[in-house]
Amino acid sequence: MNTGLKTSDYFYELPEALIAQTPAEPRDSSRLLVYDRKSKSIEHRIFRDIVDYLKKGDVLVVNRTKVLPARLFARTENGGRVEVLLLKRLCLDEWEVLVRPGKKCKIGARLAVNEELSLEVTGITESGERHVKFFYGGAFEEVLSRAGSMPLPPYIHEKLKDPDRYQTVYCKEDGSAAAPTAGLHFTPELLERLKEKGVEIAEVLLHVGLGTFRPVKEENILDHKMHSEYYEVSEEAAETVNRAKREGRRIVAVGTTSVRTLETVAGDDGMLKACSGNTEIFIYPPYRFKCVDALITNFHLPESTLLMLVSALCSREEILSAYETAVKKGYRFFSFGDAMMVV
Repeated sequence: MNTGLKTSDYFYELPEALIAQTPAEPRDSSRLLVYDRKSKSIEHRIFRDIVDYLKKGDVLVVNRTKVLPARLFARTENGGRVEVLLLKRLCLDEWEVLVRPGKKCKIGARLAVNEELSLEVTGITESGERHVKFFYGGAFEEVLSRAGSMPLPPYIHEKLKDPDRYQTVYCKEDGSAAAPTAGLHFTPELLERLKEKGVEIAEVLLHVGLGTFRPVKEENILDHKMHSEYYEVSEEAAETVNRAKREGRRIVAVGTTSVRTLETVAGDDGMLKACSGNTEIFIYPPYRFKCVDALITNFHLPESTLLMLVSALCSREEILSAYETAVKKGYRFFSFGDAMMVV
């Protein structure tokens, strides 16, 4: 097997103490590791210093998705307790969800969340997720806002005091089961400074599913199948990016979700077309990026598809070396952790 195609090639040691449990305050005070691919050099900065690494004409592409209060606790007809995590909307009242414990949720099982909201299991996928139909009165989003809670990753054990800290300041459309965490570092003031410098901001949409974050279980990464996620690229975003590409300006993606959206939609010439759909794109080395020139991202789990995507920007060895430096320097990792920019 070729080196770099084994999941274990993307393993690194991480002390548990470096897994961030709470977000930085303020948002832009987190640390920033800047990796320059040409010089293979590393600089250590604060996130608000990103203004120094973005220049007039750059297009910053952000994901405007908003995290749903997607974690529900329900009871079976026999009184058993079940955790339900919304993953993806299939149609108006039907969702793909993760349930724990699964043995209580066979097809036909009815679960009650509260007096307002109940559900029935209508199907089971090959990988064990459930398809469910919800029953409620009124607007689903309003009912969910009262019944659900923020779906923080399992490695975060601290209670989140302010749910908005697991949302970006530019989020708009409900639909994600997890935050596009690279965007959590931006403040309205920082975005304004970037605009004043002449940086353009384009918004795309990708509703983040949990499959993106899970470690790869297959030893050969070619055997791994990505979960599909819904995306949209508007006429305005496509034109902003295409104009920059024609003029030789940089496209800087905020987060792996923005990367996956852009690379799904881009033609071989790097140009985008306005469209929407579902993507299962899996990016790992070697990969020729069609649209993205630089990336702002967080530090990702060992053996995850996200770490593989970041490695595709240069090489697995370079990224793992940068991660080793981050560990030595005490950077904070994962969703509420520090940031990395690959230029």
